[in-house]
Amino acid sequence: MNEIEIGRGKRGRRAYSFDDIAVTPSRRTRDPEEVSLDWQIDAYHFDMPVIAAPMDSVMSPRTAIAFGQHGGLPVLDLEGVWTRYEDPEPVLAEIATLDPAVATTRMQEIYSAEIVPELITERLREIRAAGVTVAGALSPQRTQQHWKTVVDAGVDLFVIRGTTVSAEHVSSRAEPLNLKRFIYELDVPVIVGGAASYTAALHLMRTGAAGVLVGFGGGAAHTTRQTLGIHAPMASAIADVAAARRDYLDESGGRYVHVIADGGLGTSGDIVKAVAVGADAVMLGAALARATDAPGRGYHWGAEAHHGELPRGARVEVGSVASLEEVLFGPSRQPDGTTNLMGALRRAMATTGYTDVKELQRIDVVVSPHRPS
Repeated sequence: MNEIEIGRGKRGRRAYSFDDIAVTPSRRTRDPEEVSLDWQIDAYHFDMPVIAAPMDSVMSPRTAIAFGQHGGLPVLDLEGVWTRYEDPEPVLAEIATLDPAVATTRMQEIYSAEIVPELITERLREIRAAGVTVAGALSPQRTQQHWKTVVDAGVDLFVIRGTTVSAEHVSSRAEPLNLKRFIYELDVPVIVGGAASYTAALHLMRTGAAGVLVGFGGGAAHTTRQTLGIHAPMASAIADVAAARRDYLDESGGRYVHVIADGGLGTSGDIVKAVAVGADAVMLGAALARATDAPGRGYHWGAEAHHGELPRGARVEVGSVASLEEVLFGPSRQPDGTTNLMGALRRAMATTGYTDVKELQRIDVVVSPHRPS
């Protein structure tokens, strides 16, 4: 444990972000064609270890279908504009043109519209009709209200996603969601998070979750560090949760829970490093919001950006760099790691001599602070 004395009355643990680490080559290399990016969670197989974040700037039913056809797992935000408005396209167009001075206030108004259960059903069935794996996300606060509608609509995977999610939420005002009982009684696999520590992740794994999302306000659209003073550097957070996965595997007699990095993954190099420190897959937000066909039209935001009482995020301009297909598979026309994400992951694995994603978790990592010029 690398602790540093902050002052005489407080010590702190040293933690690392992706910029603080790098992977190192091994003694062998491989042809990129011999590398497999396949990923499987529960009974569902994917051609790449990538989940599209359930954010309105990233996923619409149309982009979810396209992403699924490209071999990834798309997740639709079931509390977003697609379940509040019959035709959300004018709303999305307005968000992309808002003056920064009024963006938060106007988005709070837009997202104050009620969620319509019939729209949840309609959107999920639209994705299912295209023949791709169907996943929808709710926050822990809305899960008890809408879960039955989601399951009846025929989801393959259920995602419970928040800035931070605990297996034990204490409340004197309302009956909290009992994750363990909920997951046990549900007929579909559940991915839950975020978690940013060993202990929190271990408790979530004990609920029966198929996967745990790792992260706490570390994405491009989050301002959690400024608002709440809370931040979890992603490289250390993933490594901690990977340790919980290892210990839970022994504790449970062989039950494997997938570790999914969620936040701070802006470039292809970040994806490589996330896997290197223990992630089985990554959830991408801003990286996919840069696609020219993304619903955000060059802007990116999450649910925290329009919270009614304490916004902890912002609508940020990420730009548009290429089509979704080019963002994922190239060809890349920029040398900055924003396009051909899967080609870069494949190349990194080939360069360091690993044949699949699980093997890449064994690669040597060095602490090498990077200072952008």
